[in-house]
Amino acid sequence: MCIAAGSLAAWLWLLLCQGFFWRTDVRLPSYEREPESWPSVCVVVPARDEAAVLPASLPSLLAQDYPGRAEVFLVDDGSSDGTGELARELSRLHGGLPLTVDSPGEPPSGWTGKLWAVRHGIGLARARGPEFLLLTDADIAHAPDSLRELVAAARGGGFDAVSLMARLRVESVWERFVVPAFVYFFAQLYPFRRIGRKGSRTAAAAGGCVLLRKEAAEKARIPDAIRQAVIDDVALARAVKGGGGHIWLGLAERVDSVRPYPRLHDLWRMVSRSAYAQLRHSPLLLLGTVLGLALVYLVPPFALAAGLVTGTTAAAVCGGLAWLVMAGTYAPMLRYYGQPLWLAPLLPFTAFLYLLMTVDSAVQHYRGRGAAWKGRTYARPDTVADEG
Repeated sequence: MCIAAGSLAAWLWLLLCQGFFWRTDVRLPSYEREPESWPSVCVVVPARDEAAVLPASLPSLLAQDYPGRAEVFLVDDGSSDGTGELARELSRLHGGLPLTVDSPGEPPSGWTGKLWAVRHGIGLARARGPEFLLLTDADIAHAPDSLRELVAAARGGGFDAVSLMARLRVESVWERFVVPAFVYFFAQLYPFRRIGRKGSRTAAAAGGCVLLRKEAAEKARIPDAIRQAVIDDVALARAVKGGGGHIWLGLAERVDSVRPYPRLHDLWRMVSRSAYAQLRHSPLLLLGTVLGLALVYLVPPFALAAGLVTGTTAAAVCGGLAWLVMAGTYAPMLRYYGQPLWLAPLLPFTAFLYLLMTVDSAVQHYRGRGAAWKGRTYARPDTVADEG
């Protein structure tokens, strides 16, 4: 009974006191008045073995309808599938914004491959003197007016960083179960409304699409200051906000990830590669996370079932109400992804999968295979010597 009541209390607190994380109306601000002159923008795309998705993403960047000067820098991070050559061919076929393809070579010790590629891309862009940098992943497709809308929002709102949580693909059975919950859990950890509020300490970004003011990047020493970060988007937002920058994060409407995750194994790898890093590789935080997930997501259905079986009315009521609040807060995210609402009561099952993924992330870390991605495995940050 006490555990069921604790779970209900936790859900009531999440519902009312966690920045209304469950609402999905935090969208890119629009401003009626456009800038008198559009600033120059350089788009930096780190890419490692992305030949499978580039035909669906890169042409959308090259086709941006942007009134100012803009160009694209694709940084080939040691690809073995012809990513760089394909990018050049797509540019020849589609035209559009100027494209530069270059490679920085293998990252030195203390750098993740993606951030080493971003550093190289920013270095190439710096010669053009842009006011803004758009950091976007190679699997992200943009609507033709995406860059225009991002810049208008940054200028109009006075933001130093504007980030959109790209709409992830939801087509396979497992994508339907896991993907909306992934964004829901992210928003629960980092309520979007708090991120955009001046004076708030909450900071996060979505690495697939981040428009960053160049001056803010230099002030925060991006990416050098976060060169070891596996969860680089959150680290970037913290660095910018820590330097006094004003940031914004919201859900995208026409910025989409084209990367498929057809099998549970693919989604499992996506989550488990960074889950333990999110917990700062701390066994105590891991234990707290497992217990917290169990209390918040697993107790309600078990309390309801146990209460009905044993005739413990109070446990059944508390469990049932907690489960109802859980499903109700999940429903807006399902609607955002165009998924049926009958998936909402199944969130405890998905949360259990995330619990297992988190534990597996820790297991892989202690086996020396933590944060493995595309042939690279990254050490825990404090095991790497600081190179200054």
